[in-house]
Amino acid sequence: MRLLLFLTLFFINLFAIHVRTIDNEIENGKTALITFAKQEGIKYESVTFGKKEFPIINSPLDKESYFVLLPVSYYEKAESKEFYVNYLQGKERASKLLFLDVRTGIYKHEEILVDSSKVNPKSKLVQRRVAKEYNQAMKIYNTVTPKLYISKPFDMPLESKITSDFGKARIYNGSLKGYHSGTDFRAKVGTPIKASNDGKVVLVAKRFYSGGTILIDHGYGIYTCYFHMSKFDVKEGELVQKGQVIGLSGQSGRVTGPHLHFSARINGIQVDPLQLISLLNTQILKDNN
Repeated sequence: MRLLLFLTLFFINLFAIHVRTIDNEIENGKTALITFAKQEGIKYESVTFGKKEFPIINSPLDKESYFVLLPVSYYEKAESKEFYVNYLQGKERASKLLFLDVRTGIYKHEEILVDSSKVNPKSKLVQRRVAKEYNQAMKIYNTVTPKLYISKPFDMPLESKITSDFGKARIYNGSLKGYHSGTDFRAKVGTPIKASNDGKVVLVAKRFYSGGTILIDHGYGIYTCYFHMSKFDVKEGELVQKGQVIGLSGQSGRVTGPHLHFSARINGIQVDPLQLISLLNTQILKDNN
């Protein structure tokens, strides 16, 4: 409440831009949401957060409001983080400094036994493949399409038990190798996987770690990812609709058994997919009529 009150008073007293921070404190690995009310003489442009620019987006269901998603990296330290709201007031370009409080989330540890070749591949050929696939994916994730494809709430890619949550520290064969970058759903091989929302398919590929992979661009830097699939029913460049079957689950890539790994990124930054979806569904994509 302290930060929210500060933001409200700051804007009212100085330049009366109507802004609301949905969560004034945010855990590492989560997404913060800032909303803005349409105001005569003000044109919202972007928010500078860290080293990145995040577009301020016109709400798809309310043309009188705008929003911006600020992803907080899993590796972000607990501290007060500054961000700048960039806007035009008349013909004058301006920006204002605000703050977001980041706190350390409580994430569990998870030990996994896999084939050693999937943990530290020695082959130079495999190493080059992994590097190429990583660079290709990051180029996609860092592409901000100036169009929002979504106008309806997100759905889960399948209805199943969650077997591993986002953020768990991953210990492969006794060695810490980072954290779980998504949410795993139990899915026997051949289970239909659905697009969680409207978007454009930007990658369909068989990759070393993630196996059968589909990436969907939902616009303005928002991506959902579907890993370890056994069959593809869509092609790159195809527009898909929410609930459309995009392929079948599998156990390809670095896995201990069949499942779907579901993840999300915003402007290249990995975030908790379920928290992001909940945030958008309850605050931006809800139908008030």
